Amino acid sequence: MIYPSIDKLLNQVGSKYLLVNVVAKRSKEMTERTHYQMKENEYVSKKNIGRALEEISKDLIHIKTC
Repeated sequence: MIYPSIDKLLNQVGSKYLLVNVVAKRSKEMTERTHYQMKENEYVSKKNIGRALEEISKDLIHIKTC
């Protein structure tokens, strides 16, 4: 089973395209700066892409639309 659920993420973000862009940007930021929103042992995923998805699902990343 995929965690977090794509349905829950799309309710928060709005579109798959925006979700992919936000996750890619956050994952790259995590790799470059090693800055995480949660403690490392609280993440289910070991990879930064999964961790970025988890942050979005827990409302730690807010997307501002113009």
